[in-house]
Amino acid sequence: MKQKWSIGLVLLVLVSCSDAETPTQKPAPEVSKIIELPPVDKGPVEFMGLIDVQSINDQIFADLRYATDSNFMGFQLYETIKRPYLQPDVAERLSKCQDYLSEIDSSLHLLIYDASRPVSVQKLMWEALDTIPPSLRGRYVSNPNNRSLHNMGAAVDLTICDADGVPLDMGADFDEFAEIAYPRMEAHFLQKGALSREQYQSRLLLRSVMKSQGFRQLPTEWWHYNAYSRDVARSKYKVLLNEPDSPTKH
Repeated sequence: MKQKWSIGLVLLVLVSCSDAETPTQKPAPEVSKIIELPPVDKGPVEFMGLIDVQSINDQIFADLRYATDSNFMGFQLYETIKRPYLQPDVAERLSKCQDYLSEIDSSLHLLIYDASRPVSVQKLMWEALDTIPPSLRGRYVSNPNNRSLHNMGAAVDLTICDADGVPLDMGADFDEFAEIAYPRMEAHFLQKGALSREQYQSRLLLRSVMKSQGFRQLPTEWWHYNAYSRDVARSKYKVLLNEPDSPTKH
């Protein structure tokens, strides 16, 4: 019988955060304990060389936030993308991550918030944060002129959930623009008590699972993982400029 995950199963060494004084943070918001996963869309399993991750591993769940109005923009951004698409080799690696997670605890599942993202949508996100200087804005949304790894199907935003689709509490919600969402600040917030030990261990579990297949985490987003560097991805993949068969081109 597979054993439940415990703290002892995940041992990771984190880079120490700066000892510089950090402005007082508000307590981490309570993360929603109940979500309703959208029904599986009957759209194409593949398009433009990308593949639906769930078509190769049905143990991976999806709640594509930008296909709904439950995102930081407050409205639906995707018109036709209803499935989590990635490059085939990236999807295979993510499938192996799920297999590894299932070995740790068969009741746990990866839950994808975003995968391939058109440049057209990337541009909308970038422009929506125009009150943030470009030098800082890149911490939250990549400059569309530089192309994001999401635009090439080589990055994924995700968390871990139980069999009912209830996400583990990570201490900050998806797309939360605050330092408590920064992996590089975890030690600081753990010491201050703003991040609980359980929330911290949940992040470590996700990180361990993703590292098992070479995914690298963004230092300012606990949910974001890259399959390759931007240079490597550019040499391997085409850029997704717009949604397939979208009735309007942003």
